[in-house]
Amino acid sequence: MPRLFGTDGVRGLANREVTANLALTLGDSAARVLVKSVEGRRPRAVIARDTRISGAMLAQAMAAGLASAGVDVEHVDVLPTPGLAFLTASDGIDLGVVISASHNPMQDNGIKFFAGGGFKLEDALEDEIESLLGKTWSRPTGAGVGQITTSVETADEAYISHLVSSIDVSLEGLKIVVDCANGATSAVAPEALRRCGAEVIVINAEPDGYNINANCGSTHPEQLQETVVATGANFGVAFDGDADRCLAVDHEGNMVDGDQIMGLLAVSLKEQGRLTNDTLVVTVMSNLGLILAMRAAGITTVQTGVGDRYVLEAMREEIGRAHV
Repeated sequence: MPRLFGTDGVRGLANREVTANLALTLGDSAARVLVKSVEGRRPRAVIARDTRISGAMLAQAMAAGLASAGVDVEHVDVLPTPGLAFLTASDGIDLGVVISASHNPMQDNGIKFFAGGGFKLEDALEDEIESLLGKTWSRPTGAGVGQITTSVETADEAYISHLVSSIDVSLEGLKIVVDCANGATSAVAPEALRRCGAEVIVINAEPDGYNINANCGSTHPEQLQETVVATGANFGVAFDGDADRCLAVDHEGNMVDGDQIMGLLAVSLKEQGRLTNDTLVVTVMSNLGLILAMRAAGITTVQTGVGDRYVLEAMREEIGRAHV
């Protein structure tokens, strides 16, 4: 039987491969694996989703599975994946779940787990969760059953405030076009940029459950390119459905892809003395041009397998080396 978890959680055709029953049983199993070390209080989980029509169904099923295992669940509804990771890193949150199929078309959906601290799961933990699927156990009863609550506005505001506080310069005087892919950034990204002082032109921020990633966002940048040029914007950014990736467009409408963005950031951080070990971590999908450019700038590159969790693992290793 093939492994259920792929490079970024569980993903497939919603209601056929990724079903409400699967979400329910995954929630039950994940609770047993990820909160077994919690003592003296009830475990807490946060669930977010993107704007797909199947998202609410799967999020409710996931919440039921977690609550049946004694976990208190907080729904934050539509929020970008990085926002869910941020919330999961908050005090008292033991696990997070994102219901999203990222850049995939609307009919797909997926389930991504985050451990306490906001980090994606290691392969061994995913395998342990999968091994418990469908296995009977003594579930809690009475007051031991978890509570399910909703906190949308509070979560949005917390994440927007975090984004604004993460930069120490004003964006005043900049005109920025934002393509939200009719996805999870439709509310938070424009608001965060406006609070930083930018003039923001928003496109594809009217999700209806069906139009996520449809001829828009990071997989279809043509509209962004046209809008940047037509409005005389300084640049533009496009996200995918859950905003775990983006690309940019310069003032002339030229693409600035992920490799170029990483290269620019790495050089800037090195110049500021803030690039740990003068090292940039990339996946094997990055092109040779980036590797050579970084070498010329005195920056070491470390390559990992495909998947942001592998990149993060390597980054944490570099941070560990820097403190030895």
